[in-house]
Amino acid sequence: MAETPKPYLGKFLENLPSSVAEESLEVLAEGRSVRVERIVSHGQASPDRFWYDQPQTEFVLLLTGRALIQFEGEDEPRELTPGNYLVIPAHCRHRVAWTTIEEPSVWLAVHYDE
Repeated sequence: MAETPKPYLGKFLENLPSSVAEESLEVLAEGRSVRVERIVSHGQASPDRFWYDQPQTEFVLLLTGRALIQFEGEDEPRELTPGNYLVIPAHCRHRVAWTTIEEPSVWLAVHYDE
């Protein structure tokens, strides 16, 4: 018989990666149609002319830091500050235009099927 899973306590804003070389992505939980991630940015942005085109809807909440998210077809990027969130529909092309280097930008991202 399979062992029953045990509850797990994590600390979302502790033990943050300190690397400024690349963004950190950690999958915290996932199931059949959902994935929960912690993303930590230190000044990273999407490469020029790169657009995310994801197969699932994404809920993203910025907990610390600042960021600019650009959506295809919009002239200006949207600024996110702590507490701001976006719901990005599946296949809505977007990119990270900028994240601050003064402090880590810590994101909670939830990818799910509608």
